[in-house]
Amino acid sequence: MKQKIQHFMTGRYGADQLGQLLMGISVIFLLISMFTRLDIFYILALGLMGYEYYRMMSRRIERRFQENQKFMNIRYRLVVKWNKKKEHFRQAKIYRFYKCPSCRQNIRVPKGKGRICITCPKCKTEFIRKS
Repeated sequence: MKQKIQHFMTGRYGADQLGQLLMGISVIFLLISMFTRLDIFYILALGLMGYEYYRMMSRRIERRFQENQKFMNIRYRLVVKWNKKKEHFRQAKIYRFYKCPSCRQNIRVPKGKGRICITCPKCKTEFIRKS
């Protein structure tokens, strides 16, 4: 039986990270539809599952790979933004963050120093702010 499944899946795309996300969202929609009795969530869940199985069984491997790469790039950018916000929040007790008025570069200065002249390291513009 295992050999038959392996033979059937030969040349097909299979599961990937985008598929895992689609399946997770469809399970969440199924749970919501169970508790709320709204058919729209059930239909959305079935649609997502159908699309995921279509992607898994697809023989257009290059196209499915490109879809997954786009998803992974978007996911990477979101994770980087989230980590940057988390680090910014962690440092907010010690530092103040300002944007350079000319180039919009983020600049970190220590808190509690009064009015200081800040020089942008990127464009060398000077501006005065309270730290």
